[in-house]
Amino acid sequence: MSRPGRLGALPVALLLLCCLVWGLNQVAIKVSVAGVSPLLGAGLRSLLAGGLVWLWCRARGEPLLRRDGTGPYGLLIGLMFAGEFALVYWGLAYTTASRSVIFLYSAPLFVALGAHWYIPGERLTRARTAGLVLAFAGLCLASADALYLPSRRELFGDTLELLAGLVWGVTTVVLKKGVVLKKGGRVPLSPPRTLFYQLTVSSVVLIGASVALREPGVVAPTALVLAALAYQAVIVAFASYLAWFWLLRRYPASDLAPYLFWTPLFGVLAGWVLLGDPLSGNLGAAAALVVLGIYLVNR
Repeated sequence: MSRPGRLGALPVALLLLCCLVWGLNQVAIKVSVAGVSPLLGAGLRSLLAGGLVWLWCRARGEPLLRRDGTGPYGLLIGLMFAGEFALVYWGLAYTTASRSVIFLYSAPLFVALGAHWYIPGERLTRARTAGLVLAFAGLCLASADALYLPSRRELFGDTLELLAGLVWGVTTVVLKKGVVLKKGGRVPLSPPRTLFYQLTVSSVVLIGASVALREPGVVAPTALVLAALAYQAVIVAFASYLAWFWLLRRYPASDLAPYLFWTPLFGVLAGWVLLGDPLSGNLGAAAALVVLGIYLVNR
């Protein structure tokens, strides 16, 4: 059940750690698509992470597959997860990592709007709305230099990333509800079972789509490409998503969503440190807008 009130120090620290991990993830995906086809790479990530979730749950004695009526719900969230990451990986084959985070991290706006309409007790106030707008403005400012004069190729990739943000936002609202109706009762799904459904269904869908579309597959399995794939599977899709789903079950989605705007800022820094991207002076002002937006949402 969600706990009312402000987020404490522990969930905020966990959220920021997730944001750091996800900021690095955009760089990792950009590296991996240079050596592995987008759909295949996304599918392999889900396959490996799903195996890790299964092993982890088996070690803890938690059964993942039970006849409790949750199968259709699991299929739904798995298909949504597959669609989101097909768009993310495909989009990064056409646009840059710095541009992609602008459009992908429109997701918190969709989360807040969806929670306002579909989750009782999470309605948007004027302060929350202003906070979300400020945080998104800060996000755009952080990567403003990358927005000038996009080519048609980049615009196509940007559109895919924006659609991925929409699917991510809708999925988060569905996950936030977190229960399955069954014969008048409500069956809750634990974070490991939720993640297992998403990873297993998406691995089948994404790898199948890669084969059906005759993607080139693994074209350059260098050590760097393999390390990037391993990071996406083990650190991002396994560890950080378990933490994210745990937070979703305990705190309001509209309070969690604004912190996601930190991810692109971490991504900008990661691009500067790891890829040598230029660091714009806009970053300081962008960080201030994000902090102010988060304060307005959570005060």
